[in-house]
Amino acid sequence: MKEMLTRLCSADGVTGFEGHVAAVAQQLLEPYCDRVTRDRSGNVLGWKRCGMPNAKTVLLDAHLDQIGFMVTDVLEGGFLRFTQVGGIDPRMLLGAEVTILTEQPLYGVIACMPPHLLKAGEENKAVPMHEMLIDTGLRDARGVIPIGTPVVFAQPPYALTEGQMTGKCLDDRAGFLSIVEAMRRLQQDKLAVDLVVCGSVHEETDSLGALTAAFHVQPEYGIAVDVSHAKTPDSGSDDAFEFGGGALIGMGPNLHRGLTNALLRTARAEEIPHQIEVMEGNTGTNAWEMQVVRSGIAMALLSIPLKYMHTPIETIQLSDAEAVSDLIAAFLRKFDGEVARI
Repeated sequence: MKEMLTRLCSADGVTGFEGHVAAVAQQLLEPYCDRVTRDRSGNVLGWKRCGMPNAKTVLLDAHLDQIGFMVTDVLEGGFLRFTQVGGIDPRMLLGAEVTILTEQPLYGVIACMPPHLLKAGEENKAVPMHEMLIDTGLRDARGVIPIGTPVVFAQPPYALTEGQMTGKCLDDRAGFLSIVEAMRRLQQDKLAVDLVVCGSVHEETDSLGALTAAFHVQPEYGIAVDVSHAKTPDSGSDDAFEFGGGALIGMGPNLHRGLTNALLRTARAEEIPHQIEVMEGNTGTNAWEMQVVRSGIAMALLSIPLKYMHTPIETIQLSDAEAVSDLIAAFLRKFDGEVARI
């Protein structure tokens, strides 16, 4: 899992520019699916048929895109103005290292004013993103970097400890990893449902990929896999969960109670580490969008506890990703395509 996650997180895929990571995702899925394709939106779709007549379909979704930036202007001296793609906190950008995704990727740094040159009172003020600049080190960047070029954080993923990974875009490459690992574990099993895996695009802006994929696949059931907030000493929030506490099972009004309860029963019966995440409304994930596609999809949501979301140092415990894989595989082995009606 560590090797697969490193491959996924090393591939760039800003929302709308997911081609590189989609190619890696397709390679990882192919050994465990009957066929793997990419649709017009850019989603990676892997199909595994059970061979039974009139079998129900379960769609497993995790998004491949990552937060990033786009170049909005090229200034003299090799400086770039930029805007965000997806939700980014400007407080942690000054001094960040970035990769500018030109045909031959370039290194850059987000410039910051030395404290010695700040005026009185400015040291405690946040710098708005539209005032920040990327320094490319080039004398003239105008002929090299077109406006609209995507930019990502530069840090590669690495092991924080033996059981933890940290780096950019673990949201939601870790979720896709959990699905691939579940598919590997199900490789020799005879299932009673058809499976479709979706590595979706555009989640960080509009869930376009999940919407178009769900419309095309027409599943009866869907399980979205994403990340949620892990507790840290300074989190101080009831909406954060134990790091290393296992899979998060979402429970709320837009998540199908029958499917959610079936997952919860499986976790208890198989003694899979898990926590319940109460979600009172919009989950902020593809599950929210997919539930209303066509005549409706019975949706469930599983999440991996993650620290420092939407930063270049997102951190997960690999055992939590494994717990999600365990739960998906254990549930699907015994799933006959029917759950209690709500």
